[in-house]
Amino acid sequence: MDKKKKVKIIPGCISCGTCEAICPQVFEVRDISYVKPESRYEDHADDVDEAVDMCPVSVIQVTEEEENESNTGS
Repeated sequence: MDKKKKVKIIPGCISCGTCEAICPQVFEVRDISYVKPESRYEDHADDVDEAVDMCPVSVIQVTEEEENESNTGS
């Protein structure tokens, strides 16, 4: 089965806006940073990886999950 990469923010975001400045297609900063639900890592991999590297508190994670494990709907 194929694995899909997923972007998430773990607790500790300081709302600096770095991730959104680097990749606004994936990140949105409100009270804290959020990953836009419609975004896909594969579409913006280079920018997401740069945001991971540049995050001053290292709260952006890219994980792999099986295709059938991805969350659908709310």
